[in-house]
Order: sequence, then C-alpha cells, then structure tokens
Amino acid sequence: MSNAPSLDLSAIPEDQREAVLAVLRERDALREANKRLEHLVAELNQVVHGKKSERLSEDERQLAFEDLETAVAEVEAQQAEEASSGPRRAKTARRNRGNLPEGLPRTEQVIEPASLDCPCGCGTMHRIGEDRSERLDIVPAQLRVIMTVRPKYACRACAEGITQAPAPAHLIEGGLPTEGAIAHVLVAKFADHLPLYRQSQVLARSGIELQRSTLADWVGTAAFHLAPVVDRLAEHLKSSGKLFMDETTAPVLEPGRGRTKTGFLWALARDDRGWGGDDPPGVVFTYHPSRAGVNAEQILQGFDGILQLDGYAGYDRLTRPSRTGGAPITVAHCWAHARRKLKEVFDRDGSEVAAEGLRRIAEFYRIETEIRGMGPGQRLSARQTRTAPLVAEFGEWLQFQRRRVSAKSRLGEKLAYIHRQWDGLQTFLHDGRVEIDSNAVENLIRPIALTRKNALFAGHDEGGRTWGRIASLIATAKINGVEPFAYLKATLEAIAAGHPAHRIDELLPWNFTPSS
Repeated sequence: MSNAPSLDLSAIPEDQREAVLAVLRERDALREANKRLEHLVAELNQVVHGKKSERLSEDERQLAFEDLETAVAEVEAQQAEEASSGPRRAKTARRNRGNLPEGLPRTEQVIEPASLDCPCGCGTMHRIGEDRSERLDIVPAQLRVIMTVRPKYACRACAEGITQAPAPAHLIEGGLPTEGAIAHVLVAKFADHLPLYRQSQVLARSGIELQRSTLADWVGTAAFHLAPVVDRLAEHLKSSGKLFMDETTAPVLEPGRGRTKTGFLWALARDDRGWGGDDPPGVVFTYHPSRAGVNAEQILQGFDGILQLDGYAGYDRLTRPSRTGGAPITVAHCWAHARRKLKEVFDRDGSEVAAEGLRRIAEFYRIETEIRGMGPGQRLSARQTRTAPLVAEFGEWLQFQRRRVSAKSRLGEKLAYIHRQWDGLQTFLHDGRVEIDSNAVENLIRPIALTRKNALFAGHDEGGRTWGRIASLIATAKINGVEPFAYLKATLEAIAAGHPAHRIDELLPWNFTPSS
C-alpha cells in the first residue's frame, strides 16, 4: 500500500485518468517487488555473513542460495514484464561466456525471411551476410548447441532492399539456454529430485561450467512465467463439485537461525476416474509456512463442493457458517485413515476388537472394488443396497465397543477418532461421485516426499512456493499420461512466443498434444 496522499481524480481530465491510474498501479507494483527484493537480499546477507553459531553447512548454504536466487530471478522477471509495455526487452543474462566446448555436437538452424523479393520490385535479393548465435540446448542424455543462423539478403540494383528473418523469441532473451534446457533443469529438480548444485556438478562432467546461481536464474524466470498456468489450473479444479485435499511437510531452512523449520505443501486434487467423470485429473500444491486451518480456507476460496480429506482438525473451520470464501463445505472423511487407526493397535498388541473392526471395513472395500469405474448412479445404488447396512452395523459395533473400552487406552483413543469423523465417513453413501477414502491425493503427494528425502529441505520459503508451483504442473502432466519434459518444453516455448492470455487453457497439461 502506498503512504502517499490520495490522489484527487476529479482534478485530472477525464481522458487522462486511466493513464494516470495505470502509472500509479505500476508504481505500487514496483514498490512491492522492491520490498520483496530487499527482504531477499537481507536474507542472502544473513546466509553469508551471519553469526558463526548460525552458519550453515556447505550443503545447507548451497540449498539456501539456490532458492533465494531463484526467488530473486522470479521478481526480476516480474519487474521486466511490468516495465515493458511493448515487445519484451532483452535482459542482461546471468551466463558463463565461452563455456560451450567445441566438441559438443552442433545443429544449425537456418531461419530464412518470409520473402526474398525486393520491396522496390527490383527482383530477388542476394545473400550478403548473416547473424549467428549459440545457445545451450539440453535433451535427455544428450547435450548439444543450437546455432541459429539468420542470413541477410540485399538487392543488387538498389541500396534500400535488405531483409532478414527476425530472431526467434526466447524465454530468457539474450540468455544461454533454450526452453528445452530450462525444462530439463525443472524436471531434474522437481521430478527427479536433483538439487541445482548437483545438476551443476553433473553438467561439469560434460565440460559445461554452469554455476548453481545461473541454473537458479533459469528456474526463477520459468517459475514466474508458469505462474498464470498454475493459477488457471487451480481455478479449473475449484470449479469442480468434488475435490480431495491433504497436506505434507516441507522442511525449509531458516537462514537466520541456521536450522530448518517445518513448512507445508497443501495438495488440492481432482480425480474423477473412479466413477468415469469427464473432467481430467489434476493437482495444485500450495506452500504455506504453517499447518493452520486458515491456509486451507484461503486455498479453497470459491469452492463450494464436497471435500474429501483426513481427520485433521484444522479443516473443521471449512464446515462452519462463518467460513470465509464460500458456503460451508460438505466433508467426506477417509475410511483408509479409520482403518489405519485400528491397524496400528492390532499390529502392536493383536487386539481382537481392532481385528473385528478391520474385518468389517474390509467388507466395505470389497464392494468398492467391484463397483469401481461404474457411473455415479450405479455406485450409489450399490452402496445404498449393500454397503449402507454394513456401515450402520459398524456404527452400532463402534458405540458398543466405546462403552466397553477405556477412553484413555490406545484402542479407546482410536475408536474415539472414528466416532468424531462418523458423519463424514458416511458421505460416500449419499453421493456416487465420492470415494470411500482420500488415497487418490495421498498417492499424488508421495513424489513430494521423495524430493524432500533427496534435497533434505527447501532452501527458503520462496523455494517452497516454487517447489509447489512446478510440482503441480509435473504431477498433473503425469496423471494425465503426459511426459513432463515434453510438456514443459512446449509450454515454455509457447510462452516465449507470446501465447495469448485468453487462450491459457491450451497450456494446461491435459490439453498438451505431443508433436509427432
């Protein structure tokens, strides 16, 4: 927010007001971006010059720099976009000059003008020279240099007619990487769980000296340009009548304290394949520094359908009349979590009560296996006829056992958990679109755990946000049978070429068609 005195628009001629307002909006956006940059620079200084007791190990420093520099690159990309009202201006690229070994295979790409006819009508132009540029391209298991050649043609009969094809658009103007190289780095980091400083080491073995900071600049620029696609993906999901939600830990460094804190990636997913729904599956991961329920409320603004989730109490606020962002949400709780509670007790002490509960739940799942893939009407009919009586019997058994078992025992605590979720555990009996559990979203967050295991942690909160953004596109591509590298490469190329905003749905993963 600006601290400047409010502007009296009535004093400005009406035909100039819109232009003045546009300048003011640009000013405020630049102020916000500068504040974010100042904050990031302060944290970089803390990493480098912090107290000895707060110093990070070499690996920790690499990861902290990686995500902070990625965030800085994203802000710079945003500023460049907002500052340019015409064609994209060339950015001074962070790159290592002279590091493309002569031994690398080179592919020559000649771009000819659309026409060689002299505009003066003198005849066909003749080639008088050319411009050459080299960029590093990366394809899986192969490094190569794309050499772009743009011949120049001139008319021999006059001095006016010179023509040359325009240079192709690039995501990083004047920079070293092709969009394929950037896509490779994104997939390696967020799908193959390889941090940027390790990618730098791998490239060095092929003679390519690219610093981690250079790769971070590529990732930050890509994250900025892909943000509208992820935002549109989230809008598309929230227009659905039923979604899944879950959250998983995302350890994040606190550079000023020299240790990690626990952030969270919240997964919002759609998967209607169990009942043959027409909408394609998808997932969006949103990073927040805490597990507070208000984060779920913020993510779900505009969604008023059925939400399938576990029994975490932070979601309770979504069902209240006071919910922010929409009407109270109908919750469908997860029978897999209920089963897991009883399994924990059975595995520890062989409780016959827990074993009986597990046998009863197994009957629900046997029916679900038989009706999977059927339409919602058929599923609902089967559940009402076959499953509902079994669930009612389970409820009577649950209340009987709660009266017998001490509430303070491990078994008593597990039975109380199931009792608290009882209403939500019956939602699947009343809507054939609802699944019996939230395993679909749990399967989608497993790759996050692998990235967490290999990278140890995100280097910064900003890294957590980038992590969620790119992971959303990669995971959505995968569950739609789309190869992530091919999708990201094509999407970045389309964005670089000026893909129109009103056709952004064409860039969603499920709309991607690989070139033959």
